Amino acid sequence: MKKIIALFTLIAMIASCSKKEKVTPFLISKDQVGLLNKEVKVKELDSIYANDSIVKNGRNQFRGGNQISVYDKKGNQLLLLTPVQKFDSTSTVASIQIKDKRFKTEKGLTLKSTFKDISTNYKISRIENTLSNIVIFIDELNAYIAIDKKYISGDAKYNTDIPVEPNQIPDDAKIKRFWIGWE
Repeated sequence: MKKIIALFTLIAMIASCSKKEKVTPFLISKDQVGLLNKEVKVKELDSIYANDSIVKNGRNQFRGGNQISVYDKKGNQLLLLTPVQKFDSTSTVASIQIKDKRFKTEKGLTLKSTFKDISTNYKISRIENTLSNIVIFIDELNAYIAIDKKYISGDAKYNTDIPVEPNQIPDDAKIKRFWIGWE
């Protein structure tokens, strides 16, 4: 009887170890974006996205490195990836620009979200004032999010030297761009 119990215990342990953790194809977290995680190498992208399309954008006069676009079967761009090392297939991914509105965090943040969704659900680490956008950093997600300066009130809208405070950003200001940065 002890041998049978030991055998069933061993089988249960093996079965539980062999189960793969289910990956949600559109979930954004600190260390994962859909099917990608921080450890994935560029050379693995073709197998990860075997049912989709990978387009490697080469060097041009305006961009010094290679970026990799991921498209779904219907031709919709899902992600824009930038490797840590340019033109190195063993490199991991440094940053991911979210291009598809189906990607979302556990708290529901997507490309369709507004500043209110950000400020209600996340601690803003810092805000940077650039020429045409403000960039909001959320350390708990390794995320940075651009919002067009057209939404900003006050002198900071026209002067990058003036810091932007959260109270200058209206709740309905829409997300313009959404990145996850792993470097």
